[in-house]
Amino acid sequence: MKVRTDFLCELNQKKIWLRREDLIKEKVTGNKFRKLKYNLIEAKKMNSKAILTFGGAFSNHLYATALLGYINGIKTYGIVRGNEWKEKLKENPTLINCVNNGMTLIFVSRDIYKKKNNCAFWRIIKLNPSKFYIIPEGGTNELAVKGCSEMLDKNDNIYDVLCCPVGTGGTISGLIKSSTINQKIIGFSALNYNNLKSDIDKHTNKKKWELNNKYTFGGYARSNIDLISFINNFKKKFNIQLDPIYTGKMLFGIFDLINKNQWSWGKNILIFHTGGIQGIEGFNRRQLKKGLSCIM
Repeated sequence: MKVRTDFLCELNQKKIWLRREDLIKEKVTGNKFRKLKYNLIEAKKMNSKAILTFGGAFSNHLYATALLGYINGIKTYGIVRGNEWKEKLKENPTLINCVNNGMTLIFVSRDIYKKKNNCAFWRIIKLNPSKFYIIPEGGTNELAVKGCSEMLDKNDNIYDVLCCPVGTGGTISGLIKSSTINQKIIGFSALNYNNLKSDIDKHTNKKKWELNNKYTFGGYARSNIDLISFINNFKKKFNIQLDPIYTGKMLFGIFDLINKNQWSWGKNILIFHTGGIQGIEGFNRRQLKKGLSCIM
């Protein structure tokens, strides 16, 4: 399917559109495809035999890297945060899909994972980094920003404000880069990370953007019954599936701010659905174990 833009509704004199990046590819959707596009081109140009990257046990990035690696005939390796998942692999649909798409998974403890940017890390896991094309956790680097900048085109200057969820900052950096001088970019953080703004500043000199940290729901992969209810009601009303980690939190925040008359960034709002739907199955399994509400 091709990306399309759906008009959702008009709320308190604000017109809301949703850019369906989740439809960009049949299996590899949203910003993960955008981030990996030029990295894969570069890996092929360098004649790399394998791509190595990092992520948590339910990482959209690991899933997308494994699948695109399989499609393009490039071997992939994933460093997984949390060595307990080695024994619980069958409980995790994301990691099962990674394996089924040829990714070699290397499980490390959280303490070791924190050292992934140090030289000592490679000695600990007994791998030579020079033998891999390495993509950082979440996929954000300059090539990822280049890919995400293509999410906008010349016809999008009709929108006053652009909104996207933010994990590692690559998507919002791309939107900032390709936005016009009259557009405001609002990023809705999905996690509590104090250095996120400085990470984004590394990729752009533009200042017409800001982060909203009020709708993290306690941190990455955290949720509550209000968020789950919003996602399920949104699907009933608009027939669009949201994920609970990124896009669901963002849209909850946007609708909440508008309903409370606290929205001050423009009347024509373009929101980017960045995918992440593959993670719902694993999310629901965790919810069921806790006796909590699931995403329908």
